[in-house]
Amino acid sequence: MKTVFIAYDQAHQQNVIDALNDTSVRGYTFFEQAGGRGTKGGDPHLGSHAWPSMNSAILTVVEDDRVEPLLQRLQQLDTDNPMLGLRAFVWGCEQTI
Repeated sequence: MKTVFIAYDQAHQQNVIDALNDTSVRGYTFFEQAGGRGTKGGDPHLGSHAWPSMNSAILTVVEDDRVEPLLQRLQQLDTDNPMLGLRAFVWGCEQTI
């Protein structure tokens, strides 16, 4: 199993949920307000007067065979909307309850 952390501009919300549903990823934890700044450019998302936009984030644990289809969907979403920002990170999950 793998853990996938997805950080994205709030404008991506429904598209990210659709990507999870379309790749049969059912369980996740949603963080509505997440601040940050991307490594490749774009504006910071800090919820401040100067930088008012915000990110959201999702953390999910999925079977290994669902990771690549999910990442492909997310990559396409980021490619189609490069100014919004979307990143996904994958690491191993040793145990769950």
